[in-house]
Amino acid sequence: MTIFTFLSKKVAFMSDSSSYTSSSTPDSINNTTPSEDASCQDQTYHTKRATVPALENILYDAFPVLDHGFVRVVDYMGDDSAIVQAARVSYGRGTKKLRQDQGLINYLLRHRHTTPFEMCEIKFHIKLPVFIARQWIRHRTANVNEYSGRYSVYDNEFYIPKKEHLAAQSASNNQGRKCEMLSDEEAAHYLELFKKDAAECYKNYTTMLNVDDKNEKIDDNRQGLARELARMNIPMNIYTQWYWKIDLHNLLHFLSLRADDHAQYEIRAFAEVMLDIVKKWVPFTYEAFMKYHVKGAHLSEQALKILKKQLDGQEVTQQDSGMTPREWREFEALFKK
Repeated sequence: MTIFTFLSKKVAFMSDSSSYTSSSTPDSINNTTPSEDASCQDQTYHTKRATVPALENILYDAFPVLDHGFVRVVDYMGDDSAIVQAARVSYGRGTKKLRQDQGLINYLLRHRHTTPFEMCEIKFHIKLPVFIARQWIRHRTANVNEYSGRYSVYDNEFYIPKKEHLAAQSASNNQGRKCEMLSDEEAAHYLELFKKDAAECYKNYTTMLNVDDKNEKIDDNRQGLARELARMNIPMNIYTQWYWKIDLHNLLHFLSLRADDHAQYEIRAFAEVMLDIVKKWVPFTYEAFMKYHVKGAHLSEQALKILKKQLDGQEVTQQDSGMTPREWREFEALFKK
């Protein structure tokens, strides 16, 4: 069932760096196959704005996430050179070698000079479960427009996790789950409950609306309940959609938290797809981000003192380190092979 349609533009980079092709085409957001916009390349436009061939090639392509979700880029502004240009407060390209541009981007990220990265922006179209959307929206540095359950009827699509992603509550992390999987029998029981509850709640939802999944009236003798009220019984694993626009600096902050191993699996799955998109969009920035943030580490004053002592050959234990047990475990984890 289609919940809304929009006009999309598929942009494909051509051999001439100042040209790209595009056409406006009705696009059902439930039709999420990556090839859906492959034929939308029948008109040619010219532009003076910076374009990135690798990103142009995937514009409007839907990258599947989880069982019914996706991520796709619908627009962007700027590239690595825009960051360099903003940092140098100059105009044009070609005044510095690429190696020097990359070195400047490394310097900016290493020393947390973030303003130049705010010159680049990207807009995503994302389909995700509601419980992940509520976690995601805590990042308040983006512009968001979400599908409205007051205006439209939700589709009958719910996130049902795979068996290997079901686990008990962690004893050491109040926000997360254990690494060990549940037994097959227990996992099967919970999966059946997820499916049963989703089916029952959606059936009740459409009953209250008095419409079926094709938005046709069920019973002519009933008025049905308003959409804004009927949606109250929908579980949090139903899918929603939104447009999410953010600058590169805040996107990197989002990814540093949500593509991390400590993040919930379901939001991490989206973040990892978006991280790969960043690699295509701004490769120099991606490389610096991976080097200094994702695969690097920040040390506290106390951790730095302990490290210096250890390098001098002194033995330091948690008891005399001045660190809490958790801080000590995190410190030791940094240097495990």
